[in-house]
Amino acid sequence: MRELPFFCPSPATTPDYLDKLCTRDTLPIRLPRLARPLVFTNGVFDILHRGHVQYLAQAHSLGQSLLVALNTDASVRRLGKGADRPLHAERDRAEVIAALASTDLVTWFDEDTPLALLELVRPEIYVKGGDYDVETLPETPLVRSWGGTALTVPFVTGYSTTTLVQRIRAATQG
Repeated sequence: MRELPFFCPSPATTPDYLDKLCTRDTLPIRLPRLARPLVFTNGVFDILHRGHVQYLAQAHSLGQSLLVALNTDASVRRLGKGADRPLHAERDRAEVIAALASTDLVTWFDEDTPLALLELVRPEIYVKGGDYDVETLPETPLVRSWGGTALTVPFVTGYSTTTLVQRIRAATQG
């Protein structure tokens, strides 16, 4: 734990997981410190649920380190998930993902796809959830161009943020 540099009347500390947050500018410094093979995944991770936790644990188990790249708020809005999405701001989503034992580093990207970030990171393994067809993703040929592997892990049926948001809305309106 680190000491907080502001406003606390008594000694306080910030959580160690904040050290997992990494801007794109500092990735070149942080990447060499990660054990290889490096697994890379990306997504919104708006309301963390069991499906996310299982997915991230499975992704981590494929290598020695897991880097999670989050869509920025602007990027999420362009994905067409709804005018009110994301429900949680990018910094909040990043901290929640960083707090998980399965993640080693968390960053974010503002583009529609993580292609530029993947080119910078060059992971050995690129992972998406089983609700994607990895062969149709634009990331797959890029990752394979340097000898990396692109694959999916099984989708946890019944767990999605969109479905959860719909259930909450139905419960509050009905």
